Amino acid sequence: MNKKLLLIIGIVLLVVAVPLIQARMRGGGAVQVQVEALAPRSIQSSVLASGKLVHEEEVKLSTEEIGRVTAIYVDEGQKVARGELVLQIDDQRLRAAVDQQQATVRMQEIAIQRQQLQVENLRTQWNRMQGLHERKLIDEDSFETSSNNLEIAEVDLMSSRESLEQARAQLEQQEDRLSKTRVFSPIDGTVTTLDIKVGETAISSSTNIPGSSLMTIANPASIHTEVNVDEADIANVSIGQRARVYAIAYPDQPVEGVVDSIAVSAKIAEGQQGQSFAIKIRLLEPDKITLRPGMTCRAEIFTATKEDALAVPIQAILVEEDLAANETRRDVYVVRGARAERVAVETGLSDDTYQQIVSGLSAGDQVITGPDRVLRALRDGDRVIVADGDARNRRNGGG
Repeated sequence: MNKKLLLIIGIVLLVVAVPLIQARMRGGGAVQVQVEALAPRSIQSSVLASGKLVHEEEVKLSTEEIGRVTAIYVDEGQKVARGELVLQIDDQRLRAAVDQQQATVRMQEIAIQRQQLQVENLRTQWNRMQGLHERKLIDEDSFETSSNNLEIAEVDLMSSRESLEQARAQLEQQEDRLSKTRVFSPIDGTVTTLDIKVGETAISSSTNIPGSSLMTIANPASIHTEVNVDEADIANVSIGQRARVYAIAYPDQPVEGVVDSIAVSAKIAEGQQGQSFAIKIRLLEPDKITLRPGMTCRAEIFTATKEDALAVPIQAILVEEDLAANETRRDVYVVRGARAERVAVETGLSDDTYQQIVSGLSAGDQVITGPDRVLRALRDGDRVIVADGDARNRRNGGG
């Protein structure tokens, strides 16, 4: 086992050392390196996230009345206007119920008219009986009977009026049920899915069973991206930041966007293990390419931008961690006097390719960027030769 371990270590050392030895032999003891001059550039720090395209303004139409679909006035993909009739459910039974209730209301109105006439007649009789009673021409019992008859008639009239209100309320209820057999579009948009056919039964249900969903209408202009940002990166994301969205169908055609909202609480997204926050990105040019809801996409959210930042390629920075002291040191090699000089630097923002240098170097310094195996084996003070054809170091030549 020890022999195998020693053999592996020997091979690794050989792989690292051979390029360095060959380079020294070719250059008379100097190592051939690639360099890039430290120069200002725009650095954009970003957070990557994945998600899908969805419509913000989207409605799934359903019915509150059970019935057979007798007509559908739209097709999938058709544009519709707010208030446009899109579907009709069989209303024969409810129309009959409305007619019946309208007749009940009319009968009640007629009954009230009859009772009003009766009350007026009884009041006239009562007025006459009152005069006779005051002149002692009729006995007390006859007058009381007339008074009671009038009061009963007035109470019956009040009861009939309440019954009329009840009948009208029932009519309004039946008319409301009848109106719900006609389905109208609540928004301006496009029919994205049509889930039912003529002859099928529409069912009033909140569960996803056949017949419970009629169609989906969405506003194409409201399409946006919902992505999940890892909780480790959410502190760097804020509303209003620029973003670049790549739909999986158009990997080379990004669409610019803006962070529109950030979820208040974290959740475990489908297919992920760690906590993440749902981010909505509003697309600035939704018509630039044909985008469809449900498309998988990835987004690059630009969390910080630094213009004219002195920066070097990321691979040029050597990172060493001292776990005991809980410190991290970052160094680069620069070419000075035909030798490699190791310089400690302080870094700032970074993107996928470049890292900002805050201190330690000056503009124009020739930073050694590779080859990687040579760079990792370099030592402070090693003689170096800049590789032929490296146009980025022509100003100083590197010795």
